[in-house]
Order: sequence, then structure tokens, then C-alpha cells
Amino acid sequence: MSDDIIEPVRHTVTVPLPVERAFSVFTDGFDKWWPRSHRIGATEIAEAVLEPRAGGRWYERSADGSECDWGRVLVFEPPHRLVVTWHINGQWQYDPDPGHASEVEVRFTEDAGHTRVDLEHRHIERHGGSAVQLSEAVASQNGWSVILGGYAKIAADTPSRS
Repeated sequence: MSDDIIEPVRHTVTVPLPVERAFSVFTDGFDKWWPRSHRIGATEIAEAVLEPRAGGRWYERSADGSECDWGRVLVFEPPHRLVVTWHINGQWQYDPDPGHASEVEVRFTEDAGHTRVDLEHRHIERHGGSAVQLSEAVASQNGWSVILGGYAKIAADTPSRS
């Protein structure tokens, strides 16, 4: 583990939904907006899963039926906050050691009938020797910005009420 602190990676999007609906689209609709290109398994993603509870898993289920964990749900506070651990290292492999996991916090804030969604990927230095590589990847145009962009597109196409 590195002693150097790596600045958190932050991204924000605003979606045209009330906060409860925005949170639901993010969590209950996770599989609908998670990009299929963002996987760690050897085969295509059949389903991206976020278990909606503290202690739940978030993971991919591949087309061949295998599963690859990404981390755990630390905080599940509808409709305002979600925190998950990120157990994927800079080589895009799962590392089960909780001491090597960073955290991704997502906050949902009502703003005049819309919702601002703030994502912070922090404690990246916990990934040790691959921390800088991981930080650069999640901060890149193909990182959290494209992932949240996919969420924002689905949210924009979602009715305000279910």
C-alpha cells in the first residue's frame, strides 16, 4: 500500500427526475445503464447486479453464468446516498482484501425538480502499486464520466413516475 494520498476522482451529472426516481433508476435499474464494455470477466456481461442493501454485493454475471465480484455495498440510504467498495485493482482484477479496496460514494440531491448526482471515488491509494494506474483509468474519458453519462441518458429517457 502506498503512503501517498491520491486525490479522489469526482464526476457530477444532473438528471431530469425527482430524487427518489433518480436513485431508483441508479440502483434498481443498474443493469440497464451499466456499460457492457466495462467488465472484468472473461466473457460478455449478461447482467450487472447491485444488491440494494448494506452488505450486498455489486458484481457482473457473465454470459457463461460465472460471476465476478466488484465489491460490497457499504451504505444504502435511499434516496440520497450509496457507498460501495471497489475491489478492482489497476490490472482490472478482483482483489478480495478489504484493505486494498477504494470506495465509491454516490449522492443524490434534489435541485428544482431535477437531481444532481455526485460521484466520488476515494481512497484509491489503498490499491498500492496499481493505484496511480487505476486513478488515471477511472478519471479518463472512458472512466466514470462515460459510466455516469450512460446513467444520465437512461435517466433522461425515464418517466418521472414509475
